[in-house]
Amino acid sequence: MIEAQEVIEVALAAAARDGADACIVLVDETSHADVRFALNTTTTNGVRRDRSVTVMVLASNRPAAAPSVGVARRSGVVDVEQMVSAALTDARGAAPADDAFRLVDGMDAARGGGRAASLAFGRAPVETDLSVLGDVLSGLSSAFGRAAAQSVVLAGFAEYGVSTLYLGSSTGVRLSYSQPTGAINLVGRSVDGVRSAWTGIGAERIGEISFEAMEDELWRRLAWAQRPVALEAGRYEVILPPSGVADMMGSLFFYDMGGQDAEDGRTVFSVGSEGGKTRVGDRLTDIPFTLYSDPFEPGLECLPFAAAGSSNSESSVFDNALPLERTDWIRHGNLDHLRYHRAGAAHSGVDPAPYIDNLILRVDGGDGGAGSSGSGSGGGYGAGGTVDEMVARTERGLLLTCLWYIREVDPATALLTGLTRDGVYVIEDGAVVGAANNFRFNESPVDLLARATEVGTSVRTLGRELGEWLNRCIMPPLRIPDFNMSSVSQAS
Repeated sequence: MIEAQEVIEVALAAAARDGADACIVLVDETSHADVRFALNTTTTNGVRRDRSVTVMVLASNRPAAAPSVGVARRSGVVDVEQMVSAALTDARGAAPADDAFRLVDGMDAARGGGRAASLAFGRAPVETDLSVLGDVLSGLSSAFGRAAAQSVVLAGFAEYGVSTLYLGSSTGVRLSYSQPTGAINLVGRSVDGVRSAWTGIGAERIGEISFEAMEDELWRRLAWAQRPVALEAGRYEVILPPSGVADMMGSLFFYDMGGQDAEDGRTVFSVGSEGGKTRVGDRLTDIPFTLYSDPFEPGLECLPFAAAGSSNSESSVFDNALPLERTDWIRHGNLDHLRYHRAGAAHSGVDPAPYIDNLILRVDGGDGGAGSSGSGSGGGYGAGGTVDEMVARTERGLLLTCLWYIREVDPATALLTGLTRDGVYVIEDGAVVGAANNFRFNESPVDLLARATEVGTSVRTLGRELGEWLNRCIMPPLRIPDFNMSSVSQAS
């Protein structure tokens, strides 16, 4: 297999020879190791390496008209010249692109954090193997015995991969970035099916994850579940840990942050149903939350330039190689930015705000802020601290450790529905005293930010539902005084 850099140069040369106006090429080299386990034994493990190639060709079909775009995408060993021909044929039969914009050139791409990505272009892709999961495999071998001795079965997976992306264009762009991603998901269930618990964590360096600490937390939660408590549907004070907050904020991030969708009247951030305006600038919460993405956030570093293999309302092939920088989606409690590509931003008179692959929620002025809150307290929005410290300040409530099967049911309010799973714990007088049945919930992440009465310390976390797609998150635990458990779920 020829090197990714050569694939790009051959494609660009073929596009110029065949009369294309411009060409952009993405080559994604991935190396991935994983181990999966169930019923106290490993079931599969292995390493795979993949390559995907995307060729985007621009062609002007009519004088003074915007260029049209053609795309060809293949995996594995490819005939890149044939891909260029197919993309050019596609472009010559397509309508002018409504997101047309000046392509990023090599000088623009190399500014800021792009300098390192330019230097990285000449390097080979990063590869991994099963040795990176050695500590996990060692931890599992002893954990299986402990679980069997207590009539518990363990299941889950550990994975670590590196994606090395190469981007080249006919405007002189040559960029590369290697993105490591690791995660461990661990579920324990009693053999009678009555008790279950989940823990999960993500990291760029999976060797930094303590499997022993994860197992200890799993056993603690399973011990909590030894006393079952039957509860009815209703509104409960809830401690939502960072993992649950990640799932709720991640859903807001994916479903509702599109600027064009908001202008079209289709999201919670629209002004009226007729569209044309957004709520940017509106105050969403009195707590000074800031929700942001930053490719250079320490410990959560991610792709520092835009990379799009196709266009939609939020991303554009014309923005490939655009340098990324910190974007505040919510700032000091106010809606600050929605996602726009450059053409959409120019049309709407706002700043471009492309997708960035991490998400951080903090309270301005320090995590947790000043004052104290919680059951029976007199105001403020929290004393910060851990989930355990927030539980200790709770007179009566629920600890939700895992959300599942989350879907948006009303874009106009960002209303989500989903299920609790693998651990709804009952808190009384500052201590966990048992495990409740599961529920279906109906909640809006926008409303949760507005109704939160206490905010803990923001930490690295992994959502159970969205962690596969949004691994890099920093979130605080939240106290919600009236979380809506709309019905009892029979799921177990």
